[in-house]
Amino acid sequence: MKPVKVLAVSAMIGSALVLGACGDSGSGEKSAQSSETDKQMQGNIKIDGSSTVYPIMEAVSEEYMMEQPDVKVTVGFSGTGGGFEKFIAGETQMSNASRPIKDEEKAKLEEKGIDFTEVPLAYDGLSVVINKENDFVDKLTIEELQKMWVDNGKPKKWSDIREGWPEEEIKLYSPGTDSGTYDYFNEVILEDQQIDKGATLSEDDNVLVQGVTGDKNAIGYFGYAYYLENKDKLKVVPVDGGKGAVEPTNETIESGEYAPLSRPLYTYVANKALAEDKAVQDYTTFLVENAGALAEDVGYVKLPEEEYKKSLDAIESLKK
Repeated sequence: MKPVKVLAVSAMIGSALVLGACGDSGSGEKSAQSSETDKQMQGNIKIDGSSTVYPIMEAVSEEYMMEQPDVKVTVGFSGTGGGFEKFIAGETQMSNASRPIKDEEKAKLEEKGIDFTEVPLAYDGLSVVINKENDFVDKLTIEELQKMWVDNGKPKKWSDIREGWPEEEIKLYSPGTDSGTYDYFNEVILEDQQIDKGATLSEDDNVLVQGVTGDKNAIGYFGYAYYLENKDKLKVVPVDGGKGAVEPTNETIESGEYAPLSRPLYTYVANKALAEDKAVQDYTTFLVENAGALAEDVGYVKLPEEEYKKSLDAIESLKK
């Protein structure tokens, strides 16, 4: 369908040129206006932040740039915290986040005079994964996850977590401290206690995937999409949040049954960019209109339609 759209635009411009050559000055003026309307969008959009949100934004950006090739959209994944640092510094127009913005981040933006709009994109189910060769972990409770991940000054063995498990040292893989996924896990699982100092940390979820797939005694956690992308070489662990063990699926994430590890994903947009930059306006509208479908394409769960409608209304209200 996209090539048809391009051909149609070309035909309209061609017709306008013909009319301009044959008609009077009035029709020529109308032709120029028509040509201006048909002109492709131009601009540069810089986005950074959560590696969990990255697959959604990458998919949206690829689709958008096929329709608007003169708009360059650059998407980074320095982590939710790292993304907000760049947003506060005015280096980006949009900041992806796998957690809500913190009060201290809001305060820094206010100091810089940067107003913003929060745009929810999809649901994620933070997934706990183990090596395919692990044949003894059938589920984990919140208490067992705490025992495993909270620092106690010494390495832990599987037998320390549950009687009967092997006396083998556990290898822990976690998102880095700039990650919103790290923040979320730290809050809802570790209750803000110190993560084990022996854990391997990385802002790149693919590094975590490689770590867990490469060691039969490894365990890690990251966004649901990264588990789905690698489910042929990883095992996901059902988590018991107090009402029985639940595995992350589209259904359990959307319903909230997969608790407490279900969460929304966001992007934050600078209001000044939304008000003044036509490319940012156009891209953000495209993002919200397509976020649900493309989020599901890359392995997340779409929001109810009314949530996207609220965001579209907010974007529209800021346009000049």
